[in-house]
Amino acid sequence: MTLSEKITTAPGAHATEPAGARRASRADRRRARRSREGMPVGAGRSRVAGGLVLLGLGLFTLYSIAPVWWLLVSATKDQRDLLHSNGMWFADFHLVDNLEQVFTYNDGIFFRWLLNSLLYAGGGALVCTLIALGAGYALSRFRFPGRGAALGAVIGSFLIPYAMLTLPLYLLFSRLGLVNTVWAVLIPSFISPFSVYLAKVYIDGAVPDELIEAARLDGAGELRIFVQIVLRMMTTGGATVFLLAFVQNWNQFFLPLTMLRGEEQWTLGLGLYAWNAKRDEAEIDLSALVLTGSLLSIVPLAVFMVAMQRYWRTGVTLGSLK
Repeated sequence: MTLSEKITTAPGAHATEPAGARRASRADRRRARRSREGMPVGAGRSRVAGGLVLLGLGLFTLYSIAPVWWLLVSATKDQRDLLHSNGMWFADFHLVDNLEQVFTYNDGIFFRWLLNSLLYAGGGALVCTLIALGAGYALSRFRFPGRGAALGAVIGSFLIPYAMLTLPLYLLFSRLGLVNTVWAVLIPSFISPFSVYLAKVYIDGAVPDELIEAARLDGAGELRIFVQIVLRMMTTGGATVFLLAFVQNWNQFFLPLTMLRGEEQWTLGLGLYAWNAKRDEAEIDLSALVLTGSLLSIVPLAVFMVAMQRYWRTGVTLGSLK
């Protein structure tokens, strides 16, 4: 027997086993033990990752709900309780009195602002949806020179902040004599590059090419195909585009602030901003009115989102397939 064979077979020879091999064998033994106990391999690590995900989602939910909760609580308080009570919990209930003051202050101008906001948001979103579906259909189903450049321009326009366009729009509408009119707010809301791109994505996934070709072979014109086929198949996608445009128009602030002068044409957000700005000049303290009006301003959005929840979920899922 050679010297190397004696060393290999001698007692304690396993002490010379590399550390990496020993670690590997220990890991194999742990996996075997977990397998015998019915525990999947990596279950402990999966539990930790799942717990961290749940913790992050819980913190994000709390971060999202806390301002709404504070607004709801504050809308039930009067001026004294706003300053001397816990901001995150209720005190004396004054919501009915606050609502009455909101609806009667300044001859009920709040209702006018609410109707203006519904007009700007709803009318603008409706026209924007029709334009976006038409443009998205053209970009999706027609091949024409400059199609790629047009699509690139639509996508590139996402990089331009909307506030940068307000001054050029103001100069343009001032030359047209449309400043301080409803058209100064409505017309810019008709065009949304993001809505056009979103409509294109939906049409790519929801409208088969074979159906369009079959309609053309049957003699249908492009306008008839768009109205009778594409629009009907794009009910879910169109509802999603409309919902996003409605929310965007409802939350507009800088454009109405620049374009509108008379308070009769203000939006709800602009009117509440004006109330908050003149708290020190008003005969009564407007803090409770501003908070109550802010709470009322999110009610139409909440109702709208709940009513269109089915379209919203289906539309987002459809858009994620592309």
